[in-house]
Amino acid sequence: MLSALDVFTIVVVGVMVGVEFSVAFVMNPILNALPGDAGQLGHAHGGRILGAVMPVWYIGSLVLVVIRAVAGWHHQGTGLVVTAAALLILSVVMSLLLLVPINNRGKTWTPENRPADWKQQLNRWMRWHYVRVAVIVAAFALLAAALT
Repeated sequence: MLSALDVFTIVVVGVMVGVEFSVAFVMNPILNALPGDAGQLGHAHGGRILGAVMPVWYIGSLVLVVIRAVAGWHHQGTGLVVTAAALLILSVVMSLLLLVPINNRGKTWTPENRPADWKQQLNRWMRWHYVRVAVIVAAFALLAAALT
């Protein structure tokens, strides 16, 4: 049973990390290269879609890692699992305090109503997103090392 939990946890967290990595290094460069207002509209649409899905995914991943830490408390690698959980907690706190407020504004923007500093706000979101990606990649690496 613990092996099944290990696999499920690694897959769920790994796919989340892959999505966020893709946003940072694939989708954002594509959207930023679009002409005219298309990139800003794409960022707003992506913010609405991912803004609805990612909170559940982040919390679900954290819950799975915590369950795995408790279930395997006396097994080898638990310290790494607990550290991965701490990093996922950090990513959730970062999201709530730094990224979500910008995303909540950005997902409502249109070319007609966006603020004058919209590009600076979007760039601030991207910088924090890179940091968050580094945090969740580290969490995933620790989790994979502990559970394989």
